[in-house]
Amino acid sequence: MAVDHRLPPLNALRAFEAVVRLGSMAQAAEALAVTPGAVSQQVRLLESVVGVALFHREGRTLVPTEAGLAAAALAGEAFDQLARAVALMRQPAKRDRLTVSVAPSFAGKWLAPRLFRFQEAHPELEVWVSADSAKVDLGRGAADLAIRYGPGDGPRGEQTLLLQEEVLPVCSPDLLARSPIPSPEALAGQTLLHDASPESEVDGADWATWLRGRKLRGISVRGGPRFNQSALVIDAAVAGRGVALAKRTLAQNDLRAGRLVSLFPDGAAPVKSAYYVLQAPERELGGASDQFLAWLLREARSDADAFDEL
Repeated sequence: MAVDHRLPPLNALRAFEAVVRLGSMAQAAEALAVTPGAVSQQVRLLESVVGVALFHREGRTLVPTEAGLAAAALAGEAFDQLARAVALMRQPAKRDRLTVSVAPSFAGKWLAPRLFRFQEAHPELEVWVSADSAKVDLGRGAADLAIRYGPGDGPRGEQTLLLQEEVLPVCSPDLLARSPIPSPEALAGQTLLHDASPESEVDGADWATWLRGRKLRGISVRGGPRFNQSALVIDAAVAGRGVALAKRTLAQNDLRAGRLVSLFPDGAAPVKSAYYVLQAPERELGGASDQFLAWLLREARSDADAFDEL
């Protein structure tokens, strides 16, 4: 004889499971927010569909049959599974995650202000930014990509040039209004803010190198606050604490917004380092990493084109 695999009405099955689980029509009706009569009607409908009695009726007392008890337990598990399935449907779609390790100053001054554009273009991707200057093991999956500032002497195929860098003297408009600086010689009367991040003296991004390049003497570079992060130097200049020799890539947003001004038309000086996007050796980019790298390069080209406007 063929087995009938058709399901009974789910409302009838739900009412039956609630009666067995809670022990009475009244409690089942309260749990399902219907009347006891409606529950009784659904139970009788189920019994007529399956063709067997599911309860022993002793006056007003309902005692589940052996088959009824077993069926109710399985039905309860099934309804729990259905509830979990519906919860999954209601969850937002899981997005692909991309982890990018970025030097802190570059993360705060360049990447973070632009990142919303990538998220708007790729809402399906979730970018995690890890602000860290330490060496990162991309081969072991510590991050998908890394952005670092340096001489670019890594192996070919593992790094992509993102942005060249240069430094230039900057200060706040308020400081300049209080104390005009018409020429580089006038720096002698100013507080110089120093970028003491590890790479600055190596790549020529320090005041001593800048002054020597212009054959300026008599300006002391011994005084003035020193900061171990390039972004802190820029923030101090914005606050009017002195004149900074700022990395232009990092200072560009503040220059464009008028929080900083560039002091001399010919003040910019190139440095030996640049910003590179690093990837794991022998690892091809794909998916989210590929899209993020392409976006970074577009932003970098736009950024370079905007340099001459400042």
